[in-house]
Amino acid sequence: MSAPDGSPVGAERSIGQLFASATTEMSALVHDEIALAKAQLKRDVKRGAVGGGAFAAAGAVLIFSLPMLSFALAYGIRTWSDWNLAVCFLLSFAANVVVAGVLALIGVIFAKKAKKGQGPQKTAASVKESAAVLQNVKPHPREVTAADPVGDTVKAVARSSS
Repeated sequence: MSAPDGSPVGAERSIGQLFASATTEMSALVHDEIALAKAQLKRDVKRGAVGGGAFAAAGAVLIFSLPMLSFALAYGIRTWSDWNLAVCFLLSFAANVVVAGVLALIGVIFAKKAKKGQGPQKTAASVKESAAVLQNVKPHPREVTAADPVGDTVKAVARSSS
């Protein structure tokens, strides 16, 4: 098994190697956070596009279907019943308004889902959590050897970080 920089685990590494390893890991963390934010924003934009498309479809149905569907429905109602032609046209218009209302309701539902999206907020919370963890990191106590005047190692002295 080896560390991210290729050195064996448990081997003493220099401060430069430790710093390089920490920098690499922080860079990877930042890149992952950015990728997460992009993915969440993409999802929210897609939801908003679906809602906007539903609104556009509602408008198109209302505009383009009114003349043709109104005439066809009104004359169909007139054929099946002996009602006045004006009443038949009003019923035809009411049916078109109901269809457009259902499509608009679908658009509102998708727009609310897109607005509720937690995309960047989740990423921001994750970044804040990572920063809080890094701020609370304390250096690991290291053993320092003290040499006697002759140059032999006498004992290991633990250095505290406080």
